[in-house]
Amino acid sequence: MTTHVLETAGAGVAYDVRGPLPTADGRPPLFMIGQPMTAAGFATLASYFPDRTVVTYDPRGLGRSTRTDGGVNNSPTVQAGDVHAIIGALGAGPVEMFASSGGAVTALALMAAYPGDVTTLVAHEPPLIPVLPDAEAAECARAAVRDAYQAKGSNAGMAVFIAMTSWRGEFTDAYFTQPEPARVVIAVGEESLGTFTGRTSLATAELLSQQATVFPSHHGGFLGGESRYASQPEAFARRLRDVL
Repeated sequence: MTTHVLETAGAGVAYDVRGPLPTADGRPPLFMIGQPMTAAGFATLASYFPDRTVVTYDPRGLGRSTRTDGGVNNSPTVQAGDVHAIIGALGAGPVEMFASSGGAVTALALMAAYPGDVTTLVAHEPPLIPVLPDAEAAECARAAVRDAYQAKGSNAGMAVFIAMTSWRGEFTDAYFTQPEPARVVIAVGEESLGTFTGRTSLATAELLSQQATVFPSHHGGFLGGESRYASQPEAFARRLRDVL
């Protein structure tokens, strides 16, 4: 695999190429894209295509890619321009493309602006709000994700995002009157790292898209005279106060 960085308007975009260019079998390169998923998210899928030249990339401002335009919002049109530039840099003609989630929105924008760039597009679950009959309500639900993230941080934003994307059917009053998702903090004792419960804690935190919060001591670090093992209940209590 080779890694490259391409300077585009307002960004330095990192992309990876697995396999030869020109391709060994004469087929187009297979470009896999996501948003906000970076190239790292396609490592497993790419491994199932050892016979193909597979290209992946980090969207601007994510992973290894940088932004110099000062922006924080993501425009499918701008993202499509970055992808178009990468396809041009490959020098192998049009590509086949698998695009997932927000990457599928980018890919559709790419097809609209640069129809000659892609021979086949598989657009996997594009979250295109305007096509929905309840588009206005869906946009309100999406805005709530952003508001939670900005007001309370990434964990709160992820909780609202999961609630939104797990909802079945149109966004009715039943959705908007749900209780606010509870904040979940996965904690692990500093002496537990590497142990069974330390490993399960880190894995659970990763599933929730957060880093485990480290507490003093071990699995029973909050115990005092109740335990035969030396622990740090006072330090544990201070840490708990900080986290709450």
